[in-house]
Amino acid sequence: MRRKKPGRSLRIADQIQRDLAELIAREVRDPRVGMVTINAVEITPDYAHAKVYFTVMGSDPQVATEGLNAAAGHLHNLLFKRLRIHTVPRLHFIHDESVARGFEIDRLIAQAVGGAPTPTGDAGERNG
Repeated sequence: MRRKKPGRSLRIADQIQRDLAELIAREVRDPRVGMVTINAVEITPDYAHAKVYFTVMGSDPQVATEGLNAAAGHLHNLLFKRLRIHTVPRLHFIHDESVARGFEIDRLIAQAVGGAPTPTGDAGERNG
């Protein structure tokens, strides 16, 4: 059996990420999907499934997830036409909460360093 080239799945995941970013902007007309940014793509070793992590602006994340998963079949077909691989993975869209968690950690650090409590919606502004 032939061994896979190291890094091949990473290259394919990166290509899927770039292509999906373009295809979602051009092809997805679902009003539930706002401005989507694809953060990462993870592919299973057999290339059967891909988890697509995204953030969204202008739409509720849960609603955007539903809209993207509804368009996943169409996006899969478009990817199949673009990619030159035998198996194009099935797409599973997952809202990436790491950005929101990062902002929360930044807020907590600023609160700890400043010593004064910072309101959640204050975006780190302090009166001085």
